[in-house]
Amino acid sequence: MLVALRIAAYQLFYLDRIPARAAINESVELVKRARKLSAAPFANAVLRKVAEAAKASQPSAMSGSSASQLAENFAHPDWLVARWVEHYGIETAEVVCRYDQTVPATAIRIAGDEVLSELKRDGIGLAPGALLTSARIVTQGDITQTRRFREGRVFIQDEASQLVAALVGGGSRILDCCAAPGGKTAAIAARNPRSEIVAAELHPHRAKLLRQRVRAVNVQVITADAVSLPVDGGFDRVLADVPCSGTGTLARNPEIKWRLEPEDLKELHQKQVAILTAALWQVAHGGRALYSTCSLEPEENEAVVEEVLQSIKEFALVDCRSELERLRSSGELAIDDVDGLLRGPYLRTIPGRRRCDGFFAAMFEPRRVVRADAHA
Repeated sequence: MLVALRIAAYQLFYLDRIPARAAINESVELVKRARKLSAAPFANAVLRKVAEAAKASQPSAMSGSSASQLAENFAHPDWLVARWVEHYGIETAEVVCRYDQTVPATAIRIAGDEVLSELKRDGIGLAPGALLTSARIVTQGDITQTRRFREGRVFIQDEASQLVAALVGGGSRILDCCAAPGGKTAAIAARNPRSEIVAAELHPHRAKLLRQRVRAVNVQVITADAVSLPVDGGFDRVLADVPCSGTGTLARNPEIKWRLEPEDLKELHQKQVAILTAALWQVAHGGRALYSTCSLEPEENEAVVEEVLQSIKEFALVDCRSELERLRSSGELAIDDVDGLLRGPYLRTIPGRRRCDGFFAAMFEPRRVVRADAHA
C-alpha cells in the first residue's frame, strides 16, 4: 500500500497532465489488487488530503508571469500563448494552458433515455453534463466496449460540440456543409427526425466514414466541395462547421500545437471565408445559418464573420443569446449563466472555464429573400 500512496503523491505534486481524480483512483485500485480491500477507504482518504495539499502548494503561473513563462511552464509554443494573452488576458491564457495539460473527461450523447439503465448494467458510471441536460460524463468503465456504442446509440462527443449542434435548431431542410466525421450531423438528425438533411464532405474516405457513423435514414451524404455544392439551396438551417486549426481541442489533440504555424491561420482564414460565403447563399428566406470552429484564434472566428458580412449585405448577424436563452427555457441548457457562454454576439467556450473544448459560433439570418443562385 505504501508504494501505491507514493506513486499517487508523486503524480499529484509533480505531474500536471494527470488529473487528481485519476491519480487517486488508480492508486486505490492498486491497493485493492494487492488484496488490501479494507485499506482502500483509508488510502482514498489519505490521497484526497494529499491532493488538497498539492493543489495549495502550486503557485499560480500567472503571478508576475509573462506569456513566455506560461508557455514554458505548460509546454506550449511561445507564439501561441502570446496570442491568447493578447486576445483573452493572462488569467484566461493560464486557464487554457492548464486545461490543455489535463486528460479531458469523456462526454457522450445518448439516443434514448432507456440506454442509461443498460449502460449502468454494463458497469458504466455516468455523471450529469456540465452544459447540456441531455449529455453525460463517463466516470467509470469503457464506453466503447458496450453494445449500445457499437449499435450507434451512444456517441462520444464533446459537450461544446453538442451545444453547437443544438444551436442549429430545426427545419424541414437542413444542410451540414462540412459534415465528417459526423458527430454534429448525427445530433442534428436526432433532433430533427422528420427533416431532410444533406451532409456534405469533400474527401471520399471521410464521406464513407460519415455514412458509417450517421445511420439516420433522413440523412443524405454527398461527396462535394462546400464552396460549390451540387444542391438547390433553400435550406431552413445551414451549418458551416469549417476546417480549422483546432486550438480549442489541444487537451485532446496535443500534437496540434507543435505542428501549427502562424502562417497557417492566414490560409485557413481564406478557406473559411469561402465556405461561409457559399453556405449563406444556401439559406432560405426565414432560415438561419450557423458558422462554427473549434479554434480560439480571432482570424478563424470574428475576422471571418466580419469579412463575410462586409461583402454580403443581404445577411445580418444574430445574437447567439436568443438561441441559448431558448435552450435554457426549454430545460436543455444545464446552466443559468448564459453570459458565461457569450463573447459579444458570439458563442464562445473557453477550455478550463468550462469542462469542454473551445468552440466559437456565429448565427446569421437573411435580411430579405435570397435565392440560392443569387451570387451567380
